[in-house]
Amino acid sequence: MDSEIFDKAQAILTNRRKRAESENEARIDEINKKIPQIREINDVLFNTGKQLISIISNGKGQDISEKVEQLRQYNLGAQAMSRKILAEHGYPEDYLDMHYTCPVCCDRGYNGSKYCECFKTLCGKLAADELNKSSQLKLSDFESFDLIYYSGENYMTMKNILEFTKQYAETFNNQSKSILMFGETGLGKTHLSLAIANVVLKKGYSVIYDSAINILRSIEKEHFNREYNSEMIDLVMNTDLLILDDLGTEYVTPFYTATIYNIINTRLNCGKPSIISTNLDLEGIAQRYDKRVMSRIVSMYTCLEFRGKDVRLQKRNNA
Repeated sequence: MDSEIFDKAQAILTNRRKRAESENEARIDEINKKIPQIREINDVLFNTGKQLISIISNGKGQDISEKVEQLRQYNLGAQAMSRKILAEHGYPEDYLDMHYTCPVCCDRGYNGSKYCECFKTLCGKLAADELNKSSQLKLSDFESFDLIYYSGENYMTMKNILEFTKQYAETFNNQSKSILMFGETGLGKTHLSLAIANVVLKKGYSVIYDSAINILRSIEKEHFNREYNSEMIDLVMNTDLLILDDLGTEYVTPFYTATIYNIINTRLNCGKPSIISTNLDLEGIAQRYDKRVMSRIVSMYTCLEFRGKDVRLQKRNNA
């Protein structure tokens, strides 16, 4: 794992933990002032904790289990009473509990001796954000997709695609389907895939967007590096949404072909959505790639065929 990403993730978790502790202290101060009875119960609980420490430290070689159990039961009773009083005053029963972002690791990043899932997810999102810095993610949205450049049946086809992709972005979740956008160049495939990425990122999901050739080159470089690591392929496999732009522009090599199938197959098996855009038609995909690639795409992806005349060419001619 990149040390800079690791440090950033640790700093975020530290801030989360401090914020949770600060907010908890503020809630305790509020309740102590408004409900003195709760403060008395908390004082009792604090003193019981001190008693427990004293029993353990002074009871070496003795059977202290009965005393410890008595104190535990006493504590549980006091906590139940505190929750009941809170509810009677219109507060949630857990109002005085510590509310960490991740209750599993209490925002420390570790679950026992292993990294917590929240920490790995955070590192993946930070790494994806870093990877996307050089892309054009901020340059496209649905509002700037103009249907004026399409006519006749092509207009209705593209109107339906625009509506479908907007709905897809707005309702995106971890169970969303994968999409294949195919058709000739300049018809809006990149524009709409970027628009989806922007909405999905704002919803808090991790997105990796890049051309197929750039991603494949990064994986290849990593794979054949003397000091081999799997950071890039792990990011590609684990990101919430992978967008592979311009599939079919890469060289045809056994490694690239195998990697493309591996990415498509693994993410489908894990239930992770991907969006692939290509200038190839379905027949072109079938001729260029292993038949397993075509089989997986046709059976598991929503295939959107973009139609019309090159929009970029139309804009240039009208300028």
